[in-house]
Amino acid sequence: MDQDTDIGGPHHRFPVTNDSAIVAVRSNNHQVRQRALETILASYWKPAYKYIRIKWQASNEDAKDLTQGFFANAIEKNYFASYDSAKASFQTFFRTCLDRFVANQKKAEQRLKRGGNVNHFSLDFSDAEEEFALHDIASGITPEDYFHREWVRSLFALAIETLSRRYDENGRGVYFKLFELYDLRDDDSEPKVSYASLAKEFALNTTEVTNYLAAARREFRKIVLEKLRELTATEEEFRTEARSLLGVEMR
Repeated sequence: MDQDTDIGGPHHRFPVTNDSAIVAVRSNNHQVRQRALETILASYWKPAYKYIRIKWQASNEDAKDLTQGFFANAIEKNYFASYDSAKASFQTFFRTCLDRFVANQKKAEQRLKRGGNVNHFSLDFSDAEEEFALHDIASGITPEDYFHREWVRSLFALAIETLSRRYDENGRGVYFKLFELYDLRDDDSEPKVSYASLAKEFALNTTEVTNYLAAARREFRKIVLEKLRELTATEEEFRTEARSLLGVEMR
């Protein structure tokens, strides 16, 4: 029998102590503030780009410019430091700032020009556009719900990248490879791989496959919660998102 197969894990309780980037953007320490802004950018740029595409019916090129322009302005003017968790969630605040920026650009009829004076971030828009085209927008979904869905997708993608990097760095790449082949495959046209076939492929026994997968799932959950802690401003928001995404109760 597969052990520890659901993402929430067998006990569904995890302690997490990471600092929140949402809070850290108000730090007087430049390095701390810069790290926080980079964390927000990494997690929010794809949802922002896709949101602009559907909410504002922007073309691919316009959405690129608007995304770059928004983050350049947000970082230069430190928009995020004015966030008040007592008034709304950070995602709501973020969308409000984004909508205001796009509306102002359209009202002034001044689309940001590539190659101008706006700071350009190294963002893989071709990948974002491919994802945008690949994933259907469910009928009746609101732009706000769509934004949250894409934020979750971005969060999990970053967690997967981190998991792969950590295992590569400590010489246990086989853990991630097993996790990738067993838990991350989404090709319904092929039958799901078995523990026995993975054991044969990697010259392991089925007990080792079971243990390696269990360890990778625990590490993945840990990373997701680390990312989630960075991207939520309050304990209540963190607990709510953890329960929603992983089914875990935080202590």
